[in-house]
Amino acid sequence: MSHYSLRELAKFASGLVTADFLWMLWFSQTKIASITFMGATFTQAMVGPGLVFDIALFLMLVHYGWHIGKIPGMREHTYVLVAGSLFTVVAVTHLFRIFTGSDLIIMGWDSPLWLSWLGVAVTSYLAYLSFHFAMFGGIRHK
Repeated sequence: MSHYSLRELAKFASGLVTADFLWMLWFSQTKIASITFMGATFTQAMVGPGLVFDIALFLMLVHYGWHIGKIPGMREHTYVLVAGSLFTVVAVTHLFRIFTGSDLIIMGWDSPLWLSWLGVAVTSYLAYLSFHFAMFGGIRHK
């Protein structure tokens, strides 16, 4: 596929994401408890994360569709620091769930609490490695 075709596909997909975003806004304003579409049930609790996801996806598609070839390269040191920060946020979120005993229900499946313990261990280790590589690893500051 050529760059032109990919750009046009990204532009088309950004329109679909916009339509999904507008549908979610409409759904959030109605008094409907849930909607089942093609076997998937959508509830009011799914609207907030869905809107955030749609905004992020829309921004990436617009950036790719209209600015391909102009994407600035991120330095490796900065990339590793950003990854470490994201892993830290995820680990803290899992810790919050553990200490508050919050339920995590994904498409009707109730996630067990031990899964958050595993999430804390894995994401904490990945955050540690990211910060370690950024500060002491072979990554040089440019």
